[in-house]
Amino acid sequence: MKIKEIYSESQILEDIKLGGSRTNVAVSFLFREFYALLENYIIRNSGNEDDAADIIQETFLVFIKIVEDGKFRQDSSIKSILYSICRNLWITEIRKRKSTMTRHETYETEKDEPLQDFSESLAKHEDHKLVMDLFGSLGEKCKNILLHFYYENLSMKEIMEKEEFSSEQVLRNKKHKCMKSLIEKVQADQKLFYSLKNALQNGE
Repeated sequence: MKIKEIYSESQILEDIKLGGSRTNVAVSFLFREFYALLENYIIRNSGNEDDAADIIQETFLVFIKIVEDGKFRQDSSIKSILYSICRNLWITEIRKRKSTMTRHETYETEKDEPLQDFSESLAKHEDHKLVMDLFGSLGEKCKNILLHFYYENLSMKEIMEKEEFSSEQVLRNKKHKCMKSLIEKVQADQKLFYSLKNALQNGE
């Protein structure tokens, strides 16, 4: 069923710009409409359902920012933009995993650098400090997981071992909960949203 038969693209974009509950309604609709499409792309390109869940969450964070910044191109459909964002994020993730494998082989001792040293480095940048506070508000375990994943570029297996999870699936479930809480916080605060995006982009 096409979007225009239920919820026009112009109305979706307007609701996202308005924020609050209107944004949640619009994004929930898009989730239902396009989740399967995006998930299928990732699974067909060497990913799995857990990878898809992570990437799709990030896809919608990026999409919301594009709309709120007024950068959505009217000559493009929401479907094509979401697909493009998802594709780019997945390509970046694949490259990051390859880089992690190379680093693991060449710089084995670097993985053991204390988190405190890393935190002190991030604190030099205002956006990073704000995001550190945001991650911290999610709890120590969520903070560590997100820092390991987004800033240290550790694989799920490496994070599982470092944080002493019983399995990668247990870790993924926890990360999903952390991301859900994170998304709820940034949707409610524009400053946190922009700081999060800037810091994550610079973190890589």
